[in-house]
Amino acid sequence: MSKTACVILAAGKGVRMGSEKSKVLHPLCGKPLLSYVIACARETNMNPIHTIIGHGAEKVKAAFSGENLKWVLQEKQMGTAHAISLAAPLLRDSSGTLVVLCGDAPLITAETLNKLVSLHEMNKDTAVTVLSGIVNSPNQYGRLIRNATGQLMAIIETSNATEEQLRINEINSGIYAFNPQKLFDAIKEVKPNSKNGEYYLPDVVSLLAKKGERVEVLVAQDATECLGINSREELAKANRIMEERIQKKLINQGVLIIDPSKTYIEADVNIGTDTVIFPFTVIRSGVKIGANCEVGPFSHLRTGTVLKDHAEVGNFTETKKTKIGEHSKAKHLSYLGDTIIGNNVNIGAGTITANYDGKSKHQTVIEDGASTGSGTVLVAPVKLGKDSVTGAGAVVTKGNDVPQGVTVAGVPAKPLGSKKPKHKRKK
Repeated sequence: MSKTACVILAAGKGVRMGSEKSKVLHPLCGKPLLSYVIACARETNMNPIHTIIGHGAEKVKAAFSGENLKWVLQEKQMGTAHAISLAAPLLRDSSGTLVVLCGDAPLITAETLNKLVSLHEMNKDTAVTVLSGIVNSPNQYGRLIRNATGQLMAIIETSNATEEQLRINEINSGIYAFNPQKLFDAIKEVKPNSKNGEYYLPDVVSLLAKKGERVEVLVAQDATECLGINSREELAKANRIMEERIQKKLINQGVLIIDPSKTYIEADVNIGTDTVIFPFTVIRSGVKIGANCEVGPFSHLRTGTVLKDHAEVGNFTETKKTKIGEHSKAKHLSYLGDTIIGNNVNIGAGTITANYDGKSKHQTVIEDGASTGSGTVLVAPVKLGKDSVTGAGAVVTKGNDVPQGVTVAGVPAKPLGSKKPKHKRKK
């Protein structure tokens, strides 16, 4: 496989999203749409990656500042062909394949992209290879027009299609592998759309076909990879598809998810083997869970949570930026934020780490073997020493650390037996 460059189209606002936010920044299972496309390009060793931005350009750049992308600004939204033409000075002299991806099509996989590039490079004369999908409801997608022998002749947008063409269920994904020189020669000949004056990239494919250039098509095995996101409804559909992928991968790695349909797990979650996830659990992006853990039901693990092996988090417990050590348990009605919990710790029902003072977040440390009584409030910053205990309803105030092995109770919490006994007067 030759060197493969990439252009990602990410300039659109997404009017039907009903948002001022750039479409590619909308979250899908905890990550922006564009992040999935970039990750896929990286996985297939595409380099360089040129990303064309427009609406909300500065926010998009800020969101992906660490990705080492080459940015191309499309100040005025004049269509996908116009967007690609802006990258021509950077890519015209490319000797390898140029892949065009859509920033709002996050369901594409590296496996399919590798197949697309491989098919394109099987014949050095191929001008373009189109990724298509067979769907039951084509809706607003462009249709692939083939001749009697199956050769692709054109791509027709829905607005220009005849009734007969609208019945075609093979759709254009908007993802292509191009010969760069042939692409940029043909793009000069694209005419603006008569209705909106925009220049469409599918017209380049039609022009190349009319010129007798070699045009190939890869039909995606899973048509969902071709789906773009243009509305909240489509975003919700893509979210369900991505959730299923995430959970299927975890299940195949040895995680027991009792009821996947009643569990929400975002992208970039790591879970060890033989861990059990009970229903009505939410696990956010970036959470790390060890082996042989139990989570749920009705648990919410937020970003920054780490569970070591054999840890347990249960009913109506929320964690955020919290590390829970081996064999430690927080089973009932607790909030644990910005907390480091050691091994063999028991978090009693209703325990709260009060991590926010109205201005800043502060950390709570609970060392090995400690135990909190029901309804304990730990006002951060504070530390419970090894094997220490808090009584039911105790409020451990800021800075009043509990020493190793000491039991405290009350509001504010004080060591039991700390009061000096009263001496009886001698008769």
